[in-house]
Amino acid sequence: MNEQDLINAVRHYAHANYNKDGWDYVVECWEDGDIMECLDGASTIKQAIDNVRDALAPLAEMRDEVRSAGEW
Repeated sequence: MNEQDLINAVRHYAHANYNKDGWDYVVECWEDGDIMECLDGASTIKQAIDNVRDALAPLAEMRDEVRSAGEW
């Protein structure tokens, strides 16, 4: 599977999971190059999604902390 196919699959997953775990960042803010940087050698859709999820985790966690502190 080529990188563009993986990027498209990640985008599809992000749209389907928009309100979960920071995937809205991918939909709203990330360009293809941002996703590509996170692929980190992924050769399957599952690996690509897992790698991007790992990159999103700190962003989503930080946002959740800010929201819970009432600073959002």
